[in-house]
Amino acid sequence: MLVTEGAARDDRRNRQLAGMLAAIAGGLNAAAFHAVGFFAANMTGNVSLLSDHLAIADLSLAGFFLLIVLSFVTGSALSTLLINAGRRRGNVAIYAHSILLEGAILAAVGLGALLRGGPPSADLIVISLSFLMGLQNAVVTRISQARVRTTHVSGMLTDIGIGLGMLVDIARGVEPQDGAAETRARLRLHLETVAAFLLGGVVGVVLYQRIGSGSLLLAAALLLLIGWRAVLKSRSPAA
Repeated sequence: MLVTEGAARDDRRNRQLAGMLAAIAGGLNAAAFHAVGFFAANMTGNVSLLSDHLAIADLSLAGFFLLIVLSFVTGSALSTLLINAGRRRGNVAIYAHSILLEGAILAAVGLGALLRGGPPSADLIVISLSFLMGLQNAVVTRISQARVRTTHVSGMLTDIGIGLGMLVDIARGVEPQDGAAETRARLRLHLETVAAFLLGGVVGVVLYQRIGSGSLLLAAALLLLIGWRAVLKSRSPAA
């Protein structure tokens, strides 16, 4: 799931990757909003809020939303640098190592929030999670050649609409039939990704209500498990 990349990946691997990581991303994003009232992965909304606060000269909040956006970009940039370095060295598990890094940082954030006690710090939670969502999105974008994006729900919903429209025209006979199978496969991938993000959000909020910042540690454990299994697979002869 985190070893093969690009054209070597099949639809099943992309769907597995999208389902697991989108569910975790959805859980973290919804839990962060439930805890502190800000979205960690919704860059469209955060940029809109940045422009709104700039327009009314509320520079304090504008700076906060700018920091969220920059954190997301920084996570994506760091992920790209790590992946590029790993690929130059022929490290087939570099994508798995990036997910392990995400899990380790999330575990540190969750532990810090638990040790702090009381309500979590909005700055700590949102800025850290924005960084991690950028890192994760860059990993899945690179490994799938942009077929999978685990946090970009607006783009996925757009692709769902495009896919449905294409299938209608194919059924009407005004578009060629030879593209139907690929269109259905992409539509299924995007539908399952959005569903995973939605379900992950529900579970994330429920868990946060029950165990608080411990839900971050649970998500970190899942990421570490996914990354470590991929590293072990990369070391097997079959990989």
